[in-house]
Amino acid sequence: MSPRLNLLGAVVATLLVVIAMSVFTVDQRQFALVFQLGEVKRAIDEPGLNFKVPMVQNVRYFEKRIMTLDNNEPERFITSEKKNVLVDSYIKWRIVDPKLYYISVGGDESRAKTRLNQTVNAGLREEFGKRTVHDVVSGERDKIMDQMREKADVDARKIGVEIVDVRLKRVELPTEVSDAVYRRMEAERKRVANELRSEGSAEAEKIRADADRQREVIIADAYRDAQKVKGEGDAKAAAIYAQAFGQNPEFYAFYRSMEAYRGSFKSKNDLLVVEPNSDFFKYMKSLGRGSDKAK
Repeated sequence: MSPRLNLLGAVVATLLVVIAMSVFTVDQRQFALVFQLGEVKRAIDEPGLNFKVPMVQNVRYFEKRIMTLDNNEPERFITSEKKNVLVDSYIKWRIVDPKLYYISVGGDESRAKTRLNQTVNAGLREEFGKRTVHDVVSGERDKIMDQMREKADVDARKIGVEIVDVRLKRVELPTEVSDAVYRRMEAERKRVANELRSEGSAEAEKIRADADRQREVIIADAYRDAQKVKGEGDAKAAAIYAQAFGQNPEFYAFYRSMEAYRGSFKSKNDLLVVEPNSDFFKYMKSLGRGSDKAK
């Protein structure tokens, strides 16, 4: 093989090596920083094929996805009531400015986590110090997380990081204070229950008294109306009797006597003792005289 061909092969091989050292790819899950002699020359946040100056420039990759900072042990905070609570939380964060991230923490993820953990813990300590145990356990838990995310994000932006979320997984009382708190809560619930029972009993008595009063009023009104109707009926009946008696007094007296006879001799066992010349037998005597005359 001629020296010229050897030289050409060496040149081609060298070019291939140089091209291979000049080309690099950026994944869609990563950022890339191009350094030249230790200085950041450019930041790449779009995926694809890129180039660098071989032997002079080098590339360093950083995570683009959301990462989780989760403490292994719960932190102890003090509420406004001077009571200790154990708080287990985690932070969701991601890099948004790789160049600032590298300048601030040297691209060291552990340093970034330490900075974020200190920021969030200081903010939580401040927020818990403003609130009672009830507030931090349930009453304002969501509010605390939202405010903490906003405050922590302001500081995280200084190192090229975004706080996506801050979550309180668990808020518990230490064993030494939980029993006392539970007893107080139980006493408070009993007090509220007794108040509600007292109010319910008073309201029930009020309703029963009002119902009894309405019942008496209704009965009185009904009795009054009944007596009124009865009186009107009796008056009307008396008027009818009087009218009938006025039209034919003799027939009316005869009719009443017949009614009296029928009532007196309704049964064969009835016995009536009167004087023979009593007015009770007035029409019987008349009937008797009428019969004799007919004979």
